[in-house]
Amino acid sequence: MKNSNPAELAELLRRTQAAAALTGAGISVESGIPSFRGAHGLWTRYNPMEYAHIDAFLSNPAKVWRMLLELDATIRQARPNPAHYALAELEKMGKLKGIITQNVDNLHQEAGSRNVIEFHGNARRFVCLRCRRTIDPATLDFSHVPLYCSCGGLIKPDIVFFGEEIPPAANRAAFDLAESCDLMLVIGTSAAVMPANILPKAAKNHGAIIVEINLEPTELTRRFTDYFLEGSAGQILTEAVALLAS
Repeated sequence: MKNSNPAELAELLRRTQAAAALTGAGISVESGIPSFRGAHGLWTRYNPMEYAHIDAFLSNPAKVWRMLLELDATIRQARPNPAHYALAELEKMGKLKGIITQNVDNLHQEAGSRNVIEFHGNARRFVCLRCRRTIDPATLDFSHVPLYCSCGGLIKPDIVFFGEEIPPAANRAAFDLAESCDLMLVIGTSAAVMPANILPKAAKNHGAIIVEINLEPTELTRRFTDYFLEGSAGQILTEAVALLAS
């Protein structure tokens, strides 16, 4: 592992033909969304097994919705930050093939990224657990939860709860991208959660360079990272993209 800087990242990106990005909660902290496990994250106040497991939702949806409403309010007020915009610009420049995100906040799409693989779903979408149809949130009354579909089924955000599998299409697309990229940017994630933490290894096993951008070293840094950039993803990526474009 080598400690690196935006200038070196720009040079790596200049040489790449098919970069990919894996993003986690850290990239959205600058947008005002605390990391779930961080100092002000939801898991400091809500036990994830009580509030974010599919069995908990099915057995007591009203209880789980207390946490979901707080998450929804946080996500609704968030806006993309410079890191999201920099990744969108890299895609426009033809350098970035796509983003695999563990986030459910839709900020990559709002910033203009087009190929976004939603590994854990999207909190801006809602789905009926009985008939499986997607429901427009504009038609839902969030002042009366839990929410029920016209068919009588429970409605939940279209996100992956603990105890649920990664959507098969997203899982396939993520591993296809990881195994075909020549450089993987790992941004704002410790890559500690299965199965997302397998993706950098899959990329490296297929010859990709692993570039990690995080506020501090992680387990990934020691095991798989080739270049490590410590600091704000927004600042680092913005500077690297500017250098790449010059």
